[in-house]
Amino acid sequence: MELRIDNLSKRYPNGVQALQDVSLNIPQGMFGLLGPNGAGKSTTFRMMCGLLRPTSGTAHVMGIDLKHSPSRARQRLGYMAQKFSLYMGLTVSQNLAFFSGVYGLRGARREEAVAGMVEVFKLASFLEATPATLPLGFKQRLALACAVMHGPDILFLDEPTSGVDPVTRREFWTHINGLVDKGVTVMVTTHFMDEAEYCDRIALVFRGRVIACGTPDQLKEQAVSPQQPEPSMEDAFIALVKAHDTAE
Repeated sequence: MELRIDNLSKRYPNGVQALQDVSLNIPQGMFGLLGPNGAGKSTTFRMMCGLLRPTSGTAHVMGIDLKHSPSRARQRLGYMAQKFSLYMGLTVSQNLAFFSGVYGLRGARREEAVAGMVEVFKLASFLEATPATLPLGFKQRLALACAVMHGPDILFLDEPTSGVDPVTRREFWTHINGLVDKGVTVMVTTHFMDEAEYCDRIALVFRGRVIACGTPDQLKEQAVSPQQPEPSMEDAFIALVKAHDTAE
């Protein structure tokens, strides 16, 4: 497995249980965490990529234990936060140079990586601009370029298209599908039901727990009823949440 978490839990000092006993085995491909805001998706992500320490449980990246070798594991990861983690006072060129250094790229390798990102994401016309002045679609391209320039095995995308228009969303997913085709494992959180359909597998997260996991078709099959013979992903999510609440 590319990524494995076992009984991952997070309880904050104020007593809030943000995540409870989540276990997932994630192979190469695209895996989605689907759920409403506040369900625990971002908390799960931050623990899976070593940015937040779990209260209990373990996470392994490409066989590397995040608890015991966090720096080594993080070198295999890319992370694009829900709020763009760009430096607004730096130019596009300076942001690319900074993040390449953060990921340990040096010399010719660094120059090649930056040049590659400029070409792939069509950033040449904006190198001297600051992110704050960029159209949202190009700001998104820059954030993604900064997250993948070191060639990570696993890419974490936390609500990557929140607040962007449909055309920009479609363009973004074209880039993501291209990365998956090259062998990158992509982990994405979203509350857009149509985006969940892009994923090979989906975990439904609700109140800090994974309440269902499977392919989009498998999840929709669980929601089939005489009233809804062909449920959508949104129908499936609502039905599975209701079933979970009833079981509780």
